Amino acid sequence: MARICIIKTSSLGDVLHCLPALTDAQHALGDVQFDWVVEENFAEIPAWHSAVNQVIPIAIRRWRRNLWDKQTYQQWQSYKNQLQSTQYDVVIDAQGLIKSALFATRLAQGEKFGYDRKSIREPLASCFYRHKFSIPYQQHAVERIRQLFAQSLGYHLPNSKGDYGIARHFQQQSSATPYMMFIHATTRSDKHWVDSEWKKLAEKITARYPNIEIRLPWGNEKEKQRAEWIAQGLPNVLVLPKSSLTELAHQLANAKAVVSVDTGLAHLTAALDVPNVTLYGATDPKLIGCYGKNQHYLHKDDMTKIGTEDVLEQLEMIM
Repeated sequence: MARICIIKTSSLGDVLHCLPALTDAQHALGDVQFDWVVEENFAEIPAWHSAVNQVIPIAIRRWRRNLWDKQTYQQWQSYKNQLQSTQYDVVIDAQGLIKSALFATRLAQGEKFGYDRKSIREPLASCFYRHKFSIPYQQHAVERIRQLFAQSLGYHLPNSKGDYGIARHFQQQSSATPYMMFIHATTRSDKHWVDSEWKKLAEKITARYPNIEIRLPWGNEKEKQRAEWIAQGLPNVLVLPKSSLTELAHQLANAKAVVSVDTGLAHLTAALDVPNVTLYGATDPKLIGCYGKNQHYLHKDDMTKIGTEDVLEQLEMIM
C-alpha cells in the first residue's frame, strides 16, 4: 500500500481544491492512503475524505504570534515527531509556498514532488522538491492540482470533471422546512455584496417562496450583526448559531440552494454538489471560482453592479 503525504495547509478554498485529486488517485491506484499536513483551523476537512488516513495539524499562524512560549516549542516538537514518524513513498507539496516547504515538505520523510519554478507562486519553494512539474496557470486551480497528483503518482488523469468525494460523507436529510442559505461574509471588502441588496433579496424570496426558510451563518461578531440586520423583521429568516466547519457542511449539504459571495464556504458548497449562485467582482471565476456541479456565476467588475433581480433570475432556474 502506497503511503503518501500531502502538504496543503491553507486556506479553506485551497484545501477543498485538493480533494478531487485524492479521488482521482483513489480510483487509479486503489489501495492508497494519504496523510495530510493542514493548518489546524481546517483540520476537519481532510478527514471527510475516505482516502485520508491521518490528519497532521500545523499551527504556523498561531505559533508565530507566540514564538517564544514554551508551549509553542512543545507543540512544534510534537508536530515534527508526528510528521517524521512515517517513511513516505511520496511527499506532494500542493501549496507551493516557501513557508509550507520549510515547515512541512522539508521535514517529511520521502521523495519530494511539486511544481517547477515557473508553475509556482513562490519559485524558491521549488528548490525543496526533487521532482518538479510544469503545469500551466491558465486553468482552474482544481485542475492544476489534479495534474500535479497524476504526474507525481504516475497515473492517467481522467477527462471527467473532478469529484471532491465528500458529499457522501454528509447524509442527505429532508428538513421539515425546506431552506436555502445566504453566505454573506468574506474577508476582502471588494468581494462583499451590498448589505441592503442582501436584505432586499431576503424580502423578495420570503414573499415569493413563503414555505422556504433562509438561513444565515456567521463567523465573527461583525458578521453576526450583519446577519441579524438582514433577518430583522422578516419571516422565515434564521440566524444560525456559531458553527464548526463540519456543522456548516451538514447545513449546506441539505440546503435547496445557496447564494454566496466569493469565500471559502462557497467552495465548500461546490464540494457538496449543492446548487449555488456565487457573486464575483474582483476575482476571475474561471481560475479560482466555485468548481463543481450546479455552480452558477454572476460576475461584474464591481460588486455594486450586481442587482437583486440578477440573483433572482439565477435562482429561478435552480428553484
